[in-house]
Amino acid sequence: MTQQDENKEGIGGMINPRRYGIERVAYLLMRLSGLGLLAYFIGHIYETSSILKGEVGWNEFLELTQTNEGHAVLAIVIAMCVFHTVNGIRVMLGHGGVGVGKPARPDYPYTPASQNARHKIGIYSAIVLAAIAMMYGLAVMFGE
Repeated sequence: MTQQDENKEGIGGMINPRRYGIERVAYLLMRLSGLGLLAYFIGHIYETSSILKGEVGWNEFLELTQTNEGHAVLAIVIAMCVFHTVNGIRVMLGHGGVGVGKPARPDYPYTPASQNARHKIGIYSAIVLAAIAMMYGLAVMFGE
């Protein structure tokens, strides 16, 4: 595959973990979870404001959200929140120099010290913790 062909992968190429590594996947998930949490925040404000319509308005809105689909959306929100938090802590620690390693001269082939095994373990840990939190949320919402 030539360099010109590699640049024609489109959206799939943007998220291709074989080309960019797990760091790109974490970057994309961080952005998507941030947008998802923003959408949830706006929806939550709207939901909470329905109490201004009184008990009838509040109960009507709860009928929409207290469904199986509503619970599935809440489980996804839990996963997004946990992933965004854990990955954000990993990024902050990396920016502070924790786990980055010693600086080295950038001789060819250059491997960035910041993309070491410790940071990759942090990414995988964030994904696993998000999955566990989502499963726990589903167990709580759907009962035993």
